[in-house]
Amino acid sequence: MSNAIPLKNQVIWLTGASSGIGEALAENLAPLCTHLYISARSAEKLSHLENAFSNITAIAADITDEASLAAAVAQIQSEAGRLDTVIANAGTCEYVDVNQFDTALFRRVLETNVLGLVNTVGAALPLLKQSERGYIVGVSSSVAMLAMPRAQAYGSSKAAVTHFLESMKADLTPLGLDVSVVSPGFVKTPLTDVNDFPMPMRITADQAAKEIVKGLRKRTWHIHFPKRFTFILWMLGNLPAFLRHRITAAMSRSTTNTQQESK
Repeated sequence: MSNAIPLKNQVIWLTGASSGIGEALAENLAPLCTHLYISARSAEKLSHLENAFSNITAIAADITDEASLAAAVAQIQSEAGRLDTVIANAGTCEYVDVNQFDTALFRRVLETNVLGLVNTVGAALPLLKQSERGYIVGVSSSVAMLAMPRAQAYGSSKAAVTHFLESMKADLTPLGLDVSVVSPGFVKTPLTDVNDFPMPMRITADQAAKEIVKGLRKRTWHIHFPKRFTFILWMLGNLPAFLRHRITAAMSRSTTNTQQESK
């Protein structure tokens, strides 16, 4: 928006900065902003970033622990006196095997991806309201555009994140705060390195970070990339249900296993 604070004048707080997109985003944002606070459960995993940039401060914080987040915000307020942008990036991913259905897996993923993001936003919101133009950014996923096989936990958590942020945007826009949701496609990170399936159009974490920074400058509502991949998912997600279900069922390992057993 026209009255948004330029990045160079912002104090930013980024969670999940120890690896992957978060680490790359910290490296790209630090040269552009006034001060960057970065968080992960272990501050030791952030030391290389803190040592590399004079305007980075690492804070150990667990997004599933509200007291831990409150302490992080108190430190930011004490040292910087304000907070202009929060980027709730921390998250996890686990895939479901419907033949060995594990409800504990759902609790782990939803606790981190949904409640962890809500906790982060809740902790930051009082300071953001005091900013000239506060800004909330949450990292969702392009999987929220299409219900994919094995993504029952991860996909539903990211769909919840997207819905939460859009609802927050509706309530916060009249108060002068901005909200963006980030929906990456496949990005090469330690989380995706363990995936045992093809990841079309996968990009590097640095490429993802640069796309996010572009969106942050414009305060775009939906920051999604790579565009060709997200457009395909969006189109599939908007097909009539019977076609959509036929396509996603064909992707399922259950379908593959049934075919193999019939041979």
